[in-house]
Amino acid sequence: MAGDLHSHTNFSDGSADIERLPAWAARAGLTHLAISDHDSMRSIRYAIQHPVADGVTLLPAAELSCRDPENGRRVHLLCYCPDETPELAAFCDGISRQRNETTHRSMAELEAMYPLFSCEAALRYAARSGVTFKTHLMRELLDCGYADGIYGEVYHKLFGIPGGLVLHEPEYEDVFAALKIVRAAHGVAVLAHPSVYDSMRLARALAERGLIDGVEIEHPRNTPEDQAALRALASQYDLIVTGGTDFHGMHSARPLPLGTCVTDDENIARILALAARRRSR
Repeated sequence: MAGDLHSHTNFSDGSADIERLPAWAARAGLTHLAISDHDSMRSIRYAIQHPVADGVTLLPAAELSCRDPENGRRVHLLCYCPDETPELAAFCDGISRQRNETTHRSMAELEAMYPLFSCEAALRYAARSGVTFKTHLMRELLDCGYADGIYGEVYHKLFGIPGGLVLHEPEYEDVFAALKIVRAAHGVAVLAHPSVYDSMRLARALAERGLIDGVEIEHPRNTPEDQAALRALASQYDLIVTGGTDFHGMHSARPLPLGTCVTDDENIARILALAARRRSR
């Protein structure tokens, strides 16, 4: 028994409806699932309203986008089992509003670059969430025949960091502000996939200061070297250890079905117990 604690739907930049994921998780032999859409209260509310679906226990979750103030790089925080506080909702709404503003700038530029590209058509992919992601723009480019995949050569030319031709990014809040919001909401804060944004130095700093509750180790893009260092860090500071596939459905660079990376029962129990203790206080 185990859980996949990192997944996405078309409430953010995934391709699938949220209703489909619990059944897939059940078929993969999972007992728990966290649908952690980016900067969205929708996945949190769905899990609260559907605590068990298709025999799978759903953990309320979101993946929060922020930045490391030391180097300006992006940081992702997995927030588990939070209360629906106004501050958390305002954080998600603020990032979502900025994301729409930046992707609309990108779409205007894409319409000038690619005659077949249509902003109106691209927005159809964001219809369920009302928030437009770069993947939605790539889906329209793919439909028009300008790309051969979501995360291929065209994506890196247009949206690669740094230097993407139409890349515009939100002004992310720093990770320390985001962590305060998570803690005030009685949520459990886990630093997501430290290898992706070169966050190992930040991981140690946050662990030393007691600002994070856990680290995501089992993730498709964490390097073996970082995984080993994270295990040592988790042992030293008694951190929760999580695993998640970072499932996005067809919006992935390679096939990654739910259950590719998992969290064991012991660490799922630690998340639930910690959230319950914070809420009881």
